[in-house]
Amino acid sequence: MADLLPANAPGTPRPPRPPRPGPRYGLLREVRPALRAYVLLAWTWCRAVAQYPMALSLLTFGVALSSLAEMGAVAVVFGHAGTLAGFSVHEGLLVYALAATAFGTADFLMGSVERLGEHIRSGGFDTMLVRPVPPLVQLATDQFSPRRLGKAVPALVVLVFVLAVCDVDWTAGRVLMLPVLVVSGVVICCSVWLLGGCLQFFVLDARQAANSLTYGGQALTEYPVAIYGRSLVRAVTFVVPLAFVSWQPALYLLDRPDPTGLPGVLRFLGPLVAVVLALAAALVWRLGLRHYRSTGS
Repeated sequence: MADLLPANAPGTPRPPRPPRPGPRYGLLREVRPALRAYVLLAWTWCRAVAQYPMALSLLTFGVALSSLAEMGAVAVVFGHAGTLAGFSVHEGLLVYALAATAFGTADFLMGSVERLGEHIRSGGFDTMLVRPVPPLVQLATDQFSPRRLGKAVPALVVLVFVLAVCDVDWTAGRVLMLPVLVVSGVVICCSVWLLGGCLQFFVLDARQAANSLTYGGQALTEYPVAIYGRSLVRAVTFVVPLAFVSWQPALYLLDRPDPTGLPGVLRFLGPLVAVVLALAAALVWRLGLRHYRSTGS
């Protein structure tokens, strides 16, 4: 009988209203499928490379050895110099470990973005655009391999060790802030990786320039930036904010004044810098997609 009543008859139950897609709802609706696709594609590549366990083990071991060699070079430099910019060997290794952990994790998550130019030249990026998966997810997971953990894991082990031996006043604020600073550094490095990759939308042979921001940035931030010139310190603080990956977090953890004379409040701005840089990378990525024209192949 209810089906025979008019829709506006008294006593007729009203159908539930669909939820309005507000900003947060729309963002979650976009991000959650993208994360799910990222995990599935990364797992697919991991299963593929796991078919050759000996090769994977040797490659991972080689990457880990290169990371340990970089750490050894930092220890040798501090061992001969005694102190650099007032930092002892353990404090210098803290700066190194923060930088290596952030860049190693970013390389693990987003390192494949640097091959964007190759996909554009070969026409493979056109294929990514017509698949029902965000092109950035496909690009980031292309040839995904767990061997890159050979960079991040040793750096994380060194970070735990130096935090235990350094003279850090472990207040509740520092305990809570430590993971925030590490995650902020990873986000900054991922954003720098994406910004460097987006250069290849406009200049196909810009991969080496992008590497100067990523791998060159890692080499720069593995030492206290106070050992460099004032102009370079300001550039890595206000232009390409790599100082918030390792230098400013180290100053906060060690409760040290900034020997370069910059304001002490900067050491608390890592999360804000990470959010702003991530938004900037997303905007540049969208701009690059609009600028992109198919190769026609």
